[in-house]
Order: sequence, then C-alpha cells, then structure tokens
Amino acid sequence: MDWSINTLPLPEYVELGVHSLSGLLWTLLFLFLWHCYRIGSDLPIPGHAGKLKSSSRRSMISRSGVCMGTKCSARSKLSRSDQIAPFISMETAKDEEQGQGYLTPVLSHALFPAQASAEAKKLYAALQEYAKRYSWVGMGRIHKGLREQVRLNDLSTIQKPHLFFLPDVPSVPFFPRDAHRHDIEVLEANYPAILAEFQAVYQRGTDSKSGWTCLGPKSQAVFPLYSAGVCVAGNCRSCPSTYRTLLSLRTFINSNSLGSAGFWLLGPGAILGSSYGPTNTRLRCHLLQTPPLCELVVGGEPQCWSEGHCLLLDDSFLHTISHKESGPRVILSVDLWHPNVAAAERQALDYMFTPDL
Repeated sequence: MDWSINTLPLPEYVELGVHSLSGLLWTLLFLFLWHCYRIGSDLPIPGHAGKLKSSSRRSMISRSGVCMGTKCSARSKLSRSDQIAPFISMETAKDEEQGQGYLTPVLSHALFPAQASAEAKKLYAALQEYAKRYSWVGMGRIHKGLREQVRLNDLSTIQKPHLFFLPDVPSVPFFPRDAHRHDIEVLEANYPAILAEFQAVYQRGTDSKSGWTCLGPKSQAVFPLYSAGVCVAGNCRSCPSTYRTLLSLRTFINSNSLGSAGFWLLGPGAILGSSYGPTNTRLRCHLLQTPPLCELVVGGEPQCWSEGHCLLLDDSFLHTISHKESGPRVILSVDLWHPNVAAAERQALDYMFTPDL
C-alpha cells in the first residue's frame, strides 16, 4: 500500500498553534510599543511644580548644571498664568530649598536683589541681553556670582573682589608657572627687548606729555599699553616689541574693561595700603626689575620679585606693597584670564564688560 503525506489528516492542534504564534507576536509588539510610550511620557513637563518624574533623569540634569537655550526661550512664550509655577530646577532638592542653585532664580522668575548696586544691576541686564542673543548655556556661575555680590561686599574676608566675583573658582594668592606656562615663557623670552623699551620711555620723563599717568603722591606712575581693555595707541607705538609680545599671549585680557597692561613705577620708601582687585576672573602677571627689599603681600603670603622672571598672583585677595629700597620699583603688569574661567564665560564677560570707547 502506498503512503503519502497528503493522505495524512492534520491534527487540529497544528492549526491552532499557528494562530497562537501569530497572537504571541502581536502581543509582544503591543508590549514593546507600550514600553516606548511609557519611556516617552517620563520626559519633564514645563510648569510641573519643579519636579521631574524620573529620578535618574533628574540626577543627570542636576550634574550638568546648565539650561538649554531652547528650553529657556520656550519659557518666555508661556502665558502669565502658566508662569505661576516654577520651571524645572537644575539643582538638587537641597539646593532648591536653600535657593543656591546656579539658575534657580532665572527659572523661577525671582527678582534681582533690590539692595544691589547700580553697577551690579547694569551687569545683570547685560548678562540677560547676552543670554537672549546667544544662550544661557554655561552662564550658571556668572549668574550666581552677580546675585551673591551684594552679600560678598558685606563680608570681612581675605578675598573680596569689589566689582565681580565668579563663584567656585579655585583661588590662591600666588599661582605656579604651570597655570600659564606658554604666556610666561613668551614674556620671559622677550624680557631683554621689553626692558630696553621701558628704559627708553623712562628716560624721556614720567610726565603726561611722555605718555605717563601719575597715580598719587607716592611717586607712583603708570605707562599704559592697554587701559581697561583699550589699546593706548601712542604708547604701543613707543614699545613695538612689547606690544607684539602682548598680542602673542593666549590668555591676555584685551577685550574688556577688566584687563590692562603697562609699566608700573613705584618710588622708594612708598607703601601701598591694603586693597582688593576688582575681580577673581583674572590673574596679574608681573615682570621686570625690582629691588631686593621690595615686598608684595597677597592674602597674608609675602613674596618678592625676581628680575627677569614672572610672578603670577590673584589681586582679588587683600594685598599690600612695601618698597624700602633707594631706587624705583618697575614692573610690567599684564592681566591674564584665570585658568578656571571657561571659554563661554570669557565671551560673556567680554560682552558684559565692554570697554568704554
């Protein structure tokens, strides 16, 4: 007898198995789509009491500490009623309670401190204008610093920049050469040419007709090459090598009013009292000739200059200068960016402290 597969009756459970496999596949597809929907629904919703639905997403945003420009611009389009509840916080719950978050005041529409000085309010308006034109990204420390400047000015501390303080910047009175190795090596390599040009302008006299500016009765005078971010063209033409050296520096502050460069002269027997620099976003580099008994005390730490070698200091610390020698003390002072100030912050500060031309 001949047997054929076609003559065998198929059991009913085989047909049922095909339908069950198809149903299983459809069920898995449905579960996958539902999972994707749930993941998408965890995204933050503007105006939702400042809390995120996903704790992992909250911690990730908290560590970043920045506000994306698109989100910030989108907030301005919300209606007045929608803005009653604060926007998403970028900090931890503890920071929210203490109000110390970098951008918490921006995102919650908190007002700028009423007791702030006119200069601080002007800087705050400039920061808002910069962020509107570009982005809030990277502006957290600057915004926090402007709000805390009022409190800082009321404190008695060894470091107190009177104009602008950038928080969370590692600071010491004196910095090692490695902080700005390239620029220091450039300045020291050109020391002979810089010294020769100083001697030339010094021999012409230290009056205003020769480009010098007297700063008081202590025989203190300055021959500015850059003054508050503005090039003094006549003096730079008198010192072409020094001018070219300044332009070759990578971190020279020459685009805002926080930066200056020039020859500083201090007469014998002079003592400059305790004072603070305007900001902690810069370091001041000193080079040239100084007598051995001329001392600089910054933040309680004394230091002496060494001829032909750079001295790097943060003048936002309380500092004094005493000159007990018979000859004049001469330095080339150059303002450099603090190495911890980011490129985005430098650009914003250039905008905020635009020189008065």
